[in-house]
Amino acid sequence: MASFGSDAAPSLAQSFLRAIARIKAILSERSDSRLAQMVAGKVFMVRVANAILALLTQVLLARWMGSFEFGVFIYVWTWVLMIGAISDMGLSSAARRFIPEYTELKAFDKLRGFLAGSLWLALGIATAIGATGALAVWLLAPWMDNYLVIPLLLACVMLPSYGLVQVQSDIAQSYDWPNLAFLPFYIIRTSAIIVLMGIAWLIGAPTDAMTAIYISIITIYAITIGQLLVLNRRLKTKVPAGPKTYEPKVWLGTALPIFVVEGFYLMLTYVDIIALQHFASPEDVAVYYAGARLLAIVAFVYFAIAGATTHKFSQFHVSGDQARLASFFRETIRWTFWPSLLVCAAILICGKPLLRLFGPGFEAGYTVMFILAIGMMARAAVGPAERLLNMLGDRKQCASIYALAFVINLVLCIILIPRMGIEGAAASVSTALVAESIFLYYFARRRLAMPIADIRGTTSA
Repeated sequence: MASFGSDAAPSLAQSFLRAIARIKAILSERSDSRLAQMVAGKVFMVRVANAILALLTQVLLARWMGSFEFGVFIYVWTWVLMIGAISDMGLSSAARRFIPEYTELKAFDKLRGFLAGSLWLALGIATAIGATGALAVWLLAPWMDNYLVIPLLLACVMLPSYGLVQVQSDIAQSYDWPNLAFLPFYIIRTSAIIVLMGIAWLIGAPTDAMTAIYISIITIYAITIGQLLVLNRRLKTKVPAGPKTYEPKVWLGTALPIFVVEGFYLMLTYVDIIALQHFASPEDVAVYYAGARLLAIVAFVYFAIAGATTHKFSQFHVSGDQARLASFFRETIRWTFWPSLLVCAAILICGKPLLRLFGPGFEAGYTVMFILAIGMMARAAVGPAERLLNMLGDRKQCASIYALAFVINLVLCIILIPRMGIEGAAASVSTALVAESIFLYYFARRRLAMPIADIRGTTSA
């Protein structure tokens, strides 16, 4: 017994020291994969924190506003998110193409020009889109429900800030600053909405859709300006001062095809809410939105990985390292699928208690969550394939895939929602996502011209 104890103590001590050394080695590693994992982890944590805040916001708004006013706000906010996300005409995604490229080629005059010019260009484009949207709402007002006209006009006021914040966030991501990229919009803005709506409720002010939209306008502009000031200060430490070369035609030549891809993607993402507004009541929209937003947490894994790796795809492509590009993409598939599966399972298990937080009747969205989970996992199974194809210049294929998925979603919504209600909307979305994922995997595999890892980390010919 004494002999066993004396042998075991050094063995345990050595095992402990080896474990400590391994942890130190992992933490000190600065490879591309390790850096991407660290950034993706930070992004995911921010998005999870945002999901918790967003859930709290939606629960409180649903209770403060009632299902009708909450449904109106969700409908209007869906238009803001859809149009706002493309109001920069693809310049935000182009940032993750041009910044690594100009840096790799040491074209600092072009880099400085892009960092300054892309912000002004995005602001101008988004302002024009907002003005056009306001004109469209005014012209279509006679054919719209009266309670939607003013909220939609106010929504157009938010679009210029969206164009700017989109580009600012992607510039920050290109320099691996995930906190600056995501904290202002996803954490600070959401927290401010909770606080301001809570104050309105406490003092007895109206807590309807109009109040929520006014608060949204105030918070988005305050956050955009604050993020811009911090970003400019940080860029001064990364990019040396000097002359600027502006190439707006080159930027837009790359950005516009990305804009087409993202446009179809966003229409695919939000067409279910918009279709429900026409075929169902605001109460149905609110119930469906509650279930869909809860399950949308699964997509945060995808967005975290995509946000941390997209500029790396461009970097490896520009440097001509095709083998590293393919290997890195294989890794991103594994990083995306397995965490998505775990998150999805956890949300479905807790689905009913979470839906009850929204108030009476919201449990009807539980079946919706299971249907949507099929499409979510199909997308996770191919990783950030769409970002890879965009960075390699295969934007026509991406646009075609998303256009097809959008058509599938729209047609099925028109057919299924009148017959199946909110479950029909969920079935339409999942079918479109499965089709989209199959085509993205096919084109990514063909583009890399070599075996691509499946979701288990093995390779297939």
